[in-house]
Amino acid sequence: MNSSSSGKSPERFLTGKGFYIVLFLCAAVIGVSAWVMATGNEAMRKSEQDELIGGNHRVETVIAPAAEGSDWIDESEIAPPELRADALAEPTPEEPEEGVEASAGAAPAAPAVYVWPVLGEIEREYSVSALAYDATMRDWRTHRGVDIACPEGASVLASRGGQVVSIVDDGLYGTVLTIDHGDGMRSVYANLAEETAVSEGEWVDAGVTIGTIGRSALCEIAQEPHLHFELRQSGACVDPTVFLPS
Repeated sequence: MNSSSSGKSPERFLTGKGFYIVLFLCAAVIGVSAWVMATGNEAMRKSEQDELIGGNHRVETVIAPAAEGSDWIDESEIAPPELRADALAEPTPEEPEEGVEASAGAAPAAPAVYVWPVLGEIEREYSVSALAYDATMRDWRTHRGVDIACPEGASVLASRGGQVVSIVDDGLYGTVLTIDHGDGMRSVYANLAEETAVSEGEWVDAGVTIGTIGRSALCEIAQEPHLHFELRQSGACVDPTVFLPS
């Protein structure tokens, strides 16, 4: 009977409380092993880091005070330009120097000065909004300039300074000379003698002789000798008497 009870004792132990004791001991062994492995790995990583950085040294940053009499360096002055505060600030307008008044803008250009191209009475006026009688054509038509009566051979002057841009032989108005004044204005001189005193491309000042009165304008041949004078603003004819001195 004793042998029978001793043979069954281990079985009872495993099926009873002993099973849980064994299970607890196994779990404890596994936990201890995991802790030992984790601790060893951490120690190894720390050792490797110490070797890479030359050991576990303490680094301290010491800011030396500025030497006596020296200027303190602002960190913003040595920062990259894109990080400096003054790089983002709007520029401050410069103040005028003492005793100098600020200019409100460029000085307005002086008004253009015109002179009469010839001396004489206006024989035929400028008329584009109303028809005027044409003695040569014997009809009523507009007139894009003014006809200034003067003797044949009289000197014709540049009404204003500019560049001679063309000298042509027109089928109706004869020898025609055009001066560009550079601001959209052009002056036109017709019924001139064939020979002119200037050439194309030449710069002339106001009052300079550019030619003489002729009889070349066939469309106005019935009139007394005169200068047919036009002013064109941006290509459109305007009344010359508005610009000529009164």
